[in-house]
Amino acid sequence: MHTIVLATQKGGSGKSTLAIGLALAAKQAGHRVRLIETDTQGTLSNWQSRRGIAEPIVETVYGANDIEHRLQSIERGGVTLTIIDTAGGVSAATTAAIRYCDLCIVPARPSLADIEATASTLHLARAWKKPFAFVLNQTPTRGQRVHNATSALSGEAALDLADVLAQPFIAMRNDHQDALGVGLAVGEYAPSGKSADEIRNLWRWIETRLNGGIVAGEQLACEDGKAEFPIMFVPTPAVEVAAPTAAVGPLPARPEADASWDACL
Repeated sequence: MHTIVLATQKGGSGKSTLAIGLALAAKQAGHRVRLIETDTQGTLSNWQSRRGIAEPIVETVYGANDIEHRLQSIERGGVTLTIIDTAGGVSAATTAAIRYCDLCIVPARPSLADIEATASTLHLARAWKKPFAFVLNQTPTRGQRVHNATSALSGEAALDLADVLAQPFIAMRNDHQDALGVGLAVGEYAPSGKSADEIRNLWRWIETRLNGGIVAGEQLACEDGKAEFPIMFVPTPAVEVAAPTAAVGPLPARPEADASWDACL
């Protein structure tokens, strides 16, 4: 089983919508998928309540010490891919999730503030020697912001962008939020739309790395001997941090023009 973690310190980067979209894309590609929510905000749980019993199923795991055991149990149950959605900031649960992942996905909006906010997440990934990749999310369909963001990422990651920056970028469109609101993934809501196509291609990029392609950040993680070991957030000093009814059918997509939502999920 492979485990992906979506993590970044800054809120509003679109972790939850990406987790849902990638889960559906992986399921359509033949995986048995489980979503794990460690964020008490409950975006995935609320989505599941609107969705009903249709897969992929969401599980809540809020305790850092429960993540390793839950992943082991899920794998014994035959799941081939687990995607963990984390809260903004650095927490015990996020630290543990990164420790046991195969790839840490770091979503970031194309702004300097968002890029700078990834530093603590990269520190954890490097300290645990975990491969990572950035996903530029909620990008405008035109303008210089994406170019500026990729330039900032190049300096932040200290790696060739071909290795560290996932493709394609995910553009800001209404489809993502409209799908979330009715308990669907974007690949179900508007399966022939541009948003669904971008998510499917992003999943293919990620799967290539999970299956032996160039893994983002792996070389740096192995060579960076200066990264301090991540702080262990534990409830007591003695405990070590581990370490619907059927879905609604597709609905028509809204026009992409004037997409003004701010996906703070």
